[in-house]
Amino acid sequence: MTSDASGPYGDGVRFSISIHQFDETGFDAAGLRDYLKRAEELGFEGGWVLEQIIGEARLLAPLELLAWAAGCTERLRLGVAVLVSSLHDPLQLASAITAVDRLSHGRLDVGVAPGGGGRRFAAFGVDDATFISSFTEGLQLMKAAWSDEPRVTFEGRFRQVDGLPIQPKPVQRPHPPIWFGGQAPKALARAVRHGDAFLGAGSSTTAKFAQTVPIVRRELAEQSKDPAHFPIGKRVYLMIDDDPAKARQRVLDGLHRIYGGMPGIDDVPVSGAVDDVVGGLREVIDAGAQTILLNPVGRDVGEDREQMERLAAEVIPQLN
Repeated sequence: MTSDASGPYGDGVRFSISIHQFDETGFDAAGLRDYLKRAEELGFEGGWVLEQIIGEARLLAPLELLAWAAGCTERLRLGVAVLVSSLHDPLQLASAITAVDRLSHGRLDVGVAPGGGGRRFAAFGVDDATFISSFTEGLQLMKAAWSDEPRVTFEGRFRQVDGLPIQPKPVQRPHPPIWFGGQAPKALARAVRHGDAFLGAGSSTTAKFAQTVPIVRRELAEQSKDPAHFPIGKRVYLMIDDDPAKARQRVLDGLHRIYGGMPGIDDVPVSGAVDDVVGGLREVIDAGAQTILLNPVGRDVGEDREQMERLAAEVIPQLN
């Protein structure tokens, strides 16, 4: 879905919607299929999921869910933000991404990040002293696997590949768009160097995003990359309710199901009546977002469907 609002580079602000990912009482295939078809009917640009391999939330694995979603949709782009790719074998991950890209006929967007902080690297056999170097090298190896070369040779610090045949290749060339997150200046420089787009985390505030965007733009200039071909977006956790207090409680309940008691998580969502949500999203646009991933946090797909309908009918038209 694209509004007529003029973004910082002249294009309208684009809107995607989250795909309900919780599986707490059994997978509601019919409900989610209808949700995805309705998202296409409403004109949303994409449907996105997230990755949480370790955690209390009952979230279905992202690429597997997107492979299923590919069969339910025809136009909707399908995205994941972010895969903590330092926890994955690069060649296996590249193969899985290729499969989803081909199953969707070239509609996949892929967010990646090295992780950090409290990640349980040891559970994945990853050295927390070298995970960033391993992440960067792994991404380079994935790009080599996606290249037009029928046999891949790669000499790295962590991985050595000698003439391996790797087929098939992704539909999108040279590979599906790579979205990066991050906040630290070095992470943002890495995002511009290795990525195709930037997506601010839903777990960060609009104020933090507003501080991040100028750094991304500066890196684009310093690295001589065309900003017109490097979209900047943000995931926004949100809930609409005519009772603002109820909206606040609903969004916090949803966030705590995903993130538990993570410090600062209560500061990130947009919630309230329609005008409150419109105002919160305008702040995100003013901060530099050219694309917004609207992420309701309902308990089931029906609650997310109600939110999606209200966003399309009552909120997005006011952002034109």
